[in-house]
Formats: sequence, structure tokens, C-alpha cells
Amino acid sequence: MKKKKLNLIKDKISFGTDGWRGILGVDFTLERLLKVAAASAQELAYLKEKKNNKIIIGYDRRFLAEEMAEAVASAVRGVGLLPLLASSSLPTPACSWGVLEESALGALVITASHNPYEWLGLKIKGPFGGSVDTSFTDAVQKRIDAGGVSIPIEGVTERIDFRKQHLIGISQKFDIPLISNGLRKLGVKIFVDPMFGSASGCMSELFASHGDGIICEIRTNRDPYFGGNPPEPMKVYLNQLIKEVQDSFRDGQLSIGLVFDGDGDRIAAIDEKGRFCNTQLLMPVLIDHLARVRNMPGCIVKTVSGSDLMRLVAEDLGREVLEKPVGFKYIADEMLSREVLIGGEESGGVGFGHHLPERDALFTALLLLEAIVADGKCFGEKIDSLHSRFGSSHFERIDLTLKNMEMRRDLENFLKQKTPSSIGHKSVLEVIAIDGIKLVLDKSHWVMFRFSGTEPLLRIYCEAPSSAEVNSTLYYAKQLIDKSFE
Repeated sequence: MKKKKLNLIKDKISFGTDGWRGILGVDFTLERLLKVAAASAQELAYLKEKKNNKIIIGYDRRFLAEEMAEAVASAVRGVGLLPLLASSSLPTPACSWGVLEESALGALVITASHNPYEWLGLKIKGPFGGSVDTSFTDAVQKRIDAGGVSIPIEGVTERIDFRKQHLIGISQKFDIPLISNGLRKLGVKIFVDPMFGSASGCMSELFASHGDGIICEIRTNRDPYFGGNPPEPMKVYLNQLIKEVQDSFRDGQLSIGLVFDGDGDRIAAIDEKGRFCNTQLLMPVLIDHLARVRNMPGCIVKTVSGSDLMRLVAEDLGREVLEKPVGFKYIADEMLSREVLIGGEESGGVGFGHHLPERDALFTALLLLEAIVADGKCFGEKIDSLHSRFGSSHFERIDLTLKNMEMRRDLENFLKQKTPSSIGHKSVLEVIAIDGIKLVLDKSHWVMFRFSGTEPLLRIYCEAPSSAEVNSTLYYAKQLIDKSFE
């Protein structure tokens, strides 16, 4: 395999949808981290009327993550604030939970989430227990650009088991013995794949002795290389989990798989037949459970790249549906301003208004298992039931790497100025420009072009009633992109 060359010139520090990240040792360096951490801590202190001066600091299982977190603690002390450092690697949502437990100013988490192993980053969580918005990171950027000087102060940092706090908090919101007994009656075994990440062991601990014979975790050891693949819950990286479920099915054992990304805030699943199920299928099942079975209040928030099946299920249950740009921060904004039942994005992030304004894969996993037990139907059976009522739904996304940012800008201008009136043999019925360009072709049939904000990358999303229609639509969409440069 041909290796990528490293950039000889560092990219400018810039914030994406959930913090700052880059290649370790190239863009993400200790010198830069100290500046970003100090500026972020100062802005958190400025943001909130201070009840205390605590900043939660967490880290995942990546190379040098814990050492970088200790450096962040020194930067926080250097600006006159009190760092509270996690006692072990932990899922990012545990840091958000810790913010609320400690009434802290916010959290700084060393993680690159689902990115490849050579990446490292810093996520920033606000005093409300969720990701900060663009106005906050813009303010941090201004502080960095202003070049203010702060001197890190080394010292002994208080360590707190925020991981355990989070697990206890989650377990108190569910009847774990009821769920485990229900799974036993259904004869369902749960394979859990944390992808070598910081959610390792969490499901086993949540179920404790109740999970004997039910919960089986794979790939739990710490591997900073993540087995050679990005710790992202995508089908291409889940061969072992899919094989475990399929082998179990062939042996007569009903099983499903749950997978968490590298820092435990994203989720996907494998149904009992070995089919990969991302948020596009998880969300409709959870909407149905929360609104129909639990009868909990609130609207549904989905990103523009989310499946139409979410809308169909929600509206059938009389729920308002809000559609937002891609990025969980837009969903969190709604959770902070109105009653939200559930919010989710295509890439695996799901959150709940009655929990945290934050993605939490462990909470989502427990809710999914609760839904299975409540109806006495396994996951795939529940999905098939929704498809029989609302129509089949197939989804795919392809990522196209562009030559440079100039090519990205030219292509973006082309799509805006010469938005196609048809894709293949299908006429465009509606154009939605909430985030990128989404072309509606028919009921539950659309294609969407969306560019990365920080790199020369084009993502093309498609949903259609059949996998054949998805493939043909993506083929014509890619042809359209190729022709634009002829």
C-alpha cells in the first residue's frame, strides 16, 4: 500500500464540527495543544457565570492521549482554573456527564473520535454537557490568533473516575435485570465490538452478573493502531463482528451485534441475519419505541442526510420533525431550547432530550435492547416490520477525495450555479440547500452532495427504495461530478 506523504507545512489550527484535530506530530503537536487548551479553558470560564473553576479533562486510548491530557491539565492550571483529570481512558459522553456531575465550566477531551490512528484531537464540551457551537470555537480562534501568553503549571492533578460515574448514571435510567431476563427469554445473545476504543468493557460492566451468557465483547484490548483501520462503525471495518453474528445464526443462536466508535459516542448494529444497520435504521426503531411504547414527549430532530424513514415513522406517531444541517451541535441546540424526544445524524450519533444534549452510544445501545425486549422482536424483525408499513429504504454514502481546496471550491460553485434538473433518468422534484445540495427524486429517493469544511472531500449520499436504485443513482451522480471538470 502506498503511504501518504506528510505535509511539510502545518495547516492552520481550525475547528471542525466537534473541536480540533489533526495528524499527530505534524498538525497536532504539544506546543499547539497547550495554546488551544489554554484558550479553550479561558473561553469556558468567560462563557459561564462561575459557580466553580473546574475543567474536566478526559482522553481516549490513542497513542500519547493520556500524556497529552496531563499536558492539558498543566495548561488549565496556567490560566488559573482547576483541572479534574479522568482516572482512565473513557468514552467522550462520560466527560459530558462529568461536567454536569461536577457543575464544571466544561470539558476538554483528547480524542480523534473515529479518525485513523495517526490522528489526535481535542473536543470541547460546554457547561450544559454537550459540544460547544461555532460561535464558541470562533472566540477560541480569536484568542489563539491574538497570541496571548499563558505558562503551563505542572503539578499533581486530582483524578476522578468519570467513567464509573457515567456507567452508574446510565444504569439508573434502565431496568437492567428486566432487559437481561427479556433477552434470555428471547434467546438473544449480544456481541459487542468497541473497535479497540475507550468504550471497551462498558457494556459488560453495565450488565455485570446479569450479562452472563448474554454479553460477549470482542476487540477490547488497547490497540492504538485499531487493527489497522479507522475505529469508525462502518460495515467495511466490521468483518469480525459480522462473522460472529452470522456464525451464531447458523448455529441456531439468535444474536445481534453492537459496535461503538473509538471514543464511544457513535453506534451501529448488526441484525440477527448479519445485516449492517447504521443510524438510518436505528433511529426509526428508537423513534417508534420512545413515542409508541414509552409515550415520551418531544419532537424528532434529524440531519438533512438522515433517512426519510425517520420522518415517516415520526409523523405517523404524530410527532413534529425538524431537519438540520449535518453536525450534532445543531441537534444539541434544539435540545437546549425545546423538548426533543430524540435526535440523530447519519454517521452514528444519537442523543436524547431526557439524557444529555450529546451523542451517547452506550445509552443508545441500552435503549435498543429495551426496545427489543418490549416488543419481543429481534432487531432485524423490527426493521422489516417498519419497512413493510412505510416502504423499503436503502442508503449508501461515497466519499470522493478531490485534488485540492481550489478544486473543491470550483465544484461547489458549479453545483450551486448549475444545479442539475435530473440525475440519470430521474427528474429533480425539489432542491434542499440546508447543508450542501440535496436533490429529491421521488418518495424516499434522493441524492445529496456535501463538502467537508476542512479538507478537499466531497461526500455523496443517496437513499432509495432498493439497493439497485442507490447504486445507479450514485453512478450517475459521480458521472455528473466527472463531467463538470471536462
